[in-house]
Amino acid sequence: AITDTQNLLCRRVDSRTIYVGRQPGSTNEAFIPPKFCDNRIVSSKYTVWNFLPKNLFEQFRRIANFYFLIIFLVQVIVDTPTSPVTSGLPLFFVITVTAIKQGYEDWLRHKADYEVNKYRVTVLEDGRRISKESEKIKVGDVVEVVEDETFPCDLILLQSSRDDGTCFVTTASLDGESNHKTHYTVPDIEKDLEMLCATIECEQPQPDLYKVCSLYSISVTKLFDALMGLCRSLGPENLLLKGATLKNTKKICGVAVYTGMETKMALNYQGKSQKRSAVEKSINAFLLVYLCILLSKALVCTTLKYVWQSKPGQDEPWYNEKTPREKETNLYLKMFTDFLSFMVLFNFIIPVSMYVTVEMQKFLGSLFITWDKDFFDPEIKEGALVNTSDLNEELGQVEYVFTDKTGTLTQNNMEFIECCIDGFQYTYRDTASELDGFCVTDGPVNSCYSDKKEELFLRALCLCQGGFIASSPDEIALVKGAVRYGFTFLGLENKVMKILNRNKDVEMYELLHVLNFDPVRRRMSVIVRSRSGDTLLFCKGADASIFPRVRQEEVERIRMHVDRNAKEGYRTLCVAYKYLSAEEYAQADAGLREARLALQDREEKLMAVYNQVETGMSLIGATAVEDRLQEEAAETMESLQGAGIKIWVLTGDKMETAKSTCYACRLFQRNTELLELTVRTLEDGRMRREARLHELLIEYHKKAVQDVPPGVTRSWCSDSQDYGFIIDGASLSMVLNCSHESNSSLYKNLFLQICQNCTAVLCCRMAPLQKAQIVKMVKNSKGSPITLSIGDGANDVSMILEAHVGIGIKGKEGRQAVRNSDYAIPKLKHLKKLLLAHGHLYYVRIAHLVQYFFYKNLCFILPQFLYQFFCGYSQQPLYDAAYLTMYNICFTSMPILAYSLLEQHICIDVLLENATLYRAIAKNAMLRWGPFIKWTLQGVFHGLVFFFGVRYLFSNPALQNNGQVFGNWSYGTIVFTVLVFTVTLKLALDTRHWTWLNHFVIWGSLAFYVVFSFFWGGIIWPFLSQQRLCSVFAKMLSSLSVWLVIILLILLSLLPEILLVVFRNPFAPRPRQVQFKHTHTHCTPISLFFFLSLLPTLQYFSSTVAVFKLNIYYCL
Repeated sequence: AITDTQNLLCRRVDSRTIYVGRQPGSTNEAFIPPKFCDNRIVSSKYTVWNFLPKNLFEQFRRIANFYFLIIFLVQVIVDTPTSPVTSGLPLFFVITVTAIKQGYEDWLRHKADYEVNKYRVTVLEDGRRISKESEKIKVGDVVEVVEDETFPCDLILLQSSRDDGTCFVTTASLDGESNHKTHYTVPDIEKDLEMLCATIECEQPQPDLYKVCSLYSISVTKLFDALMGLCRSLGPENLLLKGATLKNTKKICGVAVYTGMETKMALNYQGKSQKRSAVEKSINAFLLVYLCILLSKALVCTTLKYVWQSKPGQDEPWYNEKTPREKETNLYLKMFTDFLSFMVLFNFIIPVSMYVTVEMQKFLGSLFITWDKDFFDPEIKEGALVNTSDLNEELGQVEYVFTDKTGTLTQNNMEFIECCIDGFQYTYRDTASELDGFCVTDGPVNSCYSDKKEELFLRALCLCQGGFIASSPDEIALVKGAVRYGFTFLGLENKVMKILNRNKDVEMYELLHVLNFDPVRRRMSVIVRSRSGDTLLFCKGADASIFPRVRQEEVERIRMHVDRNAKEGYRTLCVAYKYLSAEEYAQADAGLREARLALQDREEKLMAVYNQVETGMSLIGATAVEDRLQEEAAETMESLQGAGIKIWVLTGDKMETAKSTCYACRLFQRNTELLELTVRTLEDGRMRREARLHELLIEYHKKAVQDVPPGVTRSWCSDSQDYGFIIDGASLSMVLNCSHESNSSLYKNLFLQICQNCTAVLCCRMAPLQKAQIVKMVKNSKGSPITLSIGDGANDVSMILEAHVGIGIKGKEGRQAVRNSDYAIPKLKHLKKLLLAHGHLYYVRIAHLVQYFFYKNLCFILPQFLYQFFCGYSQQPLYDAAYLTMYNICFTSMPILAYSLLEQHICIDVLLENATLYRAIAKNAMLRWGPFIKWTLQGVFHGLVFFFGVRYLFSNPALQNNGQVFGNWSYGTIVFTVLVFTVTLKLALDTRHWTWLNHFVIWGSLAFYVVFSFFWGGIIWPFLSQQRLCSVFAKMLSSLSVWLVIILLILLSLLPEILLVVFRNPFAPRPRQVQFKHTHTHCTPISLFFFLSLLPTLQYFSSTVAVFKLNIYYCL
């Protein structure tokens, strides 16, 4: 029967009732099975049915794609000067390539989901073991899991193969901790699960891994006995999370309470969304500007056309009479049609081919990361991996790095360094010396101060670790440290802990209670009973939590060692003990049992008992353990900070552990003042937590933000006071989810400003979703800084997906982070080259590519616009259709593509040695409005030079030797020739790193243009109804005046840039390179050599100018 308390719980809207085995607790009532979600995991974005419409909808949300679609439709519907193929073909190519790429990525997600959902599991039904697919598990099913298998859903542990009713679990894929955690079966449960008829009342699904509401209850009914209402309060120690792995236990049975997308792992999964780079946003902004220019040109030409035609005789000249249909056409409709025709004529100012080139540059450029031999790791025999090539340039714009700790900054491999017992220091070394006035010994501990204290300390190291082997890497290191000095922990069996002492005698202790670690107490304890009947409490924890609970005269002897070890980056723990009398133990035992059965406020009641027991202890000593860093981790962090990147450490680990790692990685320095906002600092009996939170935020804001002198920037190497900020998951929840909305916004702003003025930020005890929330908060802050997240475990997936750039490390905690990342690298040290070298170069290359495309298309279309003023606004093209189609596809595409793949304006070695160079391109420096306007003005200048320079030439109509005149196609061809040579040679002037491929595509493109023009105009093509350029190019080059004008116009266009480069002294270091002591010759610009090589040509043509003028005078 269900008790009144349970009836009350059943009525709660925020709880759920689960029947074990999916059978009702009572057969007297009608049973309506509750509806819960199935166990399917869905991480994919598309299905077979919605892929095409959904993908097309997403792609045409891009301004450029939508614009080109409209232009294509206009060309199909309206009679325009150019063919629809010129817009439709590039658009189709871009859409198709993007769709294939995104479809392949989603297919990989479908494949991963299929493997998870079709995984075979064992379910107990009607006394039989049935094999099922994982996706078919229902809430209430009893699931059997064997050793080394992962839990297919969230389970309540009912039965274990271990005699003591425990099982060991690793949660590395959830919270990054690879230590073994102990979980317990439900007490007093029926051993034969077939006979079990139970009901579980638990909270609704929520994502917090570390918070389990203490409303778990279970009522048990035996089938053949009288109904017995048993109520058992359950907690996190009974809950097995999906994604965790069973260790050191043959098998367990548990009942499914949360399945599928309602498991804590799924709720912490951040759905994968399409990421877009800042460069793409700049392209869209520039595109809008050029679209406005295009609309203005079309509007001006349409208006002037009808103004010109309003004059007598201009609307219908004798040589171009209107047809009856044209006369009947509505004037406004004709004006609109003309406007669209001008739009299509000037459409080439929008660089459609730029998107094709950008896609090719990103795809081919990503191969250089994959091919980089420096990224190859011989240990795993793998190199870097690129999962998405859309974000290459973002690697050069990173402002914030969010990194996991375990497995990312550290190897999660602890080593016992030294210990301090009653003020004397003990190290395991081959030499002995005096240090800080304390004794240093080597070898087994046997004669330094007091054998009794030494043995008590080593005994505490063996016993105070939860009572099982491999509890955590720290405890493994401590147990190994005790072995060095003669004490060996033999294990736990039937709640009896065994120790082999230095005399080779086996000591046995009964494990009575374990007072688990929590982030508020920052300590853990065990209560054991020896063979002699003595009851002892052994406690270990952070110095700040142990020192107030022991005698102060004992503290002074050990504090110096603890402070020194902490500054050296070691993880320190203090060890204390206490003898418990029979009365003290009885009181503690009763309090612990009562608190653990509480349905409400269980954590608070347990905390009160813990604090009551852990008082009046005696301090024995302290330990120093080193968590080995990843190779070159400190150097990598130092370089990234030197590049102006702010680093935040987000970890699920304890604060003391993470803080030690930050010191070891040089994120925190010895002079760094730490600002702590944790549950411990919020505990103040004088005021509520929220009031205390407000007080601390105001205090820290004044210290870190308001008191900073104007113009001073915080830096790890600054002479000013450095601050580091520490916050835990519980405090972050208060900041983000304040009860008052106004206060929540205030707290977020204060929190962000404090963090942005600190040299480094440490966020500990973070759930995976909280990591993503922090990344999102910074990403959406003022200035929209570019963020990067890096991690190696499944618990890092959410923040990897949330950040602008996600980096996965091919570590020891599975490959979920790698699969969900944008880039994957074997080691943390590779991040330095990925950002400072590859990222820097990718950004510079693509920024130049974008600006160059807009520039060369403005040069291309401005003469076409100016030409309308001299052809009666008749929409007459200046260039032949072949030139219109091939300008961006063939004549000018390959040089800029090669440049965007191979250019190194600064050598890679220099970029790695001088991290500050990364700051020169920060905040999208090369794609701001200043550089854009500069490139645009340069394009306008060149376009004016091309058009009016050739027009000046055509002021003399007879340019051929036989006295014949050139026509409009010759005019356009000369302009086009100057255009192609100028924009290509400008790219040659910009090139700093020359390879054979650069030479091939630059000079090859120019040669191809010349050869194509000869063949296009020199052969009668049968498939052309009219051939406009027949012999035009050959006749054009037969005129010396044309040669002279072409060369002079090219020189005139490029002369300002050539002079700027020459007089700047190309061999002198750039302003951002003044600190360099060497210059690499392959980075030397070609401008000087180009200019010098043209000097004889300039001298020759200056002498022929007079002859040219005489020819013109003679012709006139």
